[in-house]
Amino acid sequence: MSVVYIVDDDAAVRDSLRWLLESVNLPVRSFANATDFLSEFEPDEPGCVVLDVRMPGMSGLELQTHLLATAQSIPIIFISGHGDIAMAVHTVKSGAIDFIVKPFSDQELLDRIHRALELSQERISERKRRADLVARLARLTSRERQVLKLIGAGRANKMIAAALNLAEKTIEAHRTNLNRKLGATSVADLVRIAIECEELLTAPPAADSAGPASPPIVN
Repeated sequence: MSVVYIVDDDAAVRDSLRWLLESVNLPVRSFANATDFLSEFEPDEPGCVVLDVRMPGMSGLELQTHLLATAQSIPIIFISGHGDIAMAVHTVKSGAIDFIVKPFSDQELLDRIHRALELSQERISERKRRADLVARLARLTSRERQVLKLIGAGRANKMIAAALNLAEKTIEAHRTNLNRKLGATSVADLVRIAIECEELLTAPPAADSAGPASPPIVN
């Protein structure tokens, strides 16, 4: 089940947010500082963070940097008592999905939190899908990988056979094996998977993209 993490050093703010979220049956876990949050944070579970910008010890901005550095893609909604446009732009460009200035509308915050939780579910599903694809890719033989790469480059069976000095029927057999191992259901599906596999093999590890952010709410 999705959980909303509240990280704010102001106990009154934490209590107010907890009451608001529990009133609409959202699971909540609140923390007075970033260190306590990190000690209980479960990155593989869906959720979002409602995060204060300025806190003693590790600030909200430093926590955001830490989560990005460790490839954690949990959506972050910043809240602040200061309407700093430059800071709002910085946090959103760094991956936060929102920056809201206190005091804010309860309904506006709830809408943003629901959106963040949906985004979290999408990110986790995509991460699992890609991990499954990587596992399937690891089961391919070296020859199957060669054939797959050429399929992704748009080569027909005859061209692949010539490039690898193999019979065309052998390439057809490899394509059949690739369809089975990678779960492709059509020619177009196999081409799409081949292109994605090539990207997975060549791209450096990175945190998930933040997705389109809503305009920061800065009063």
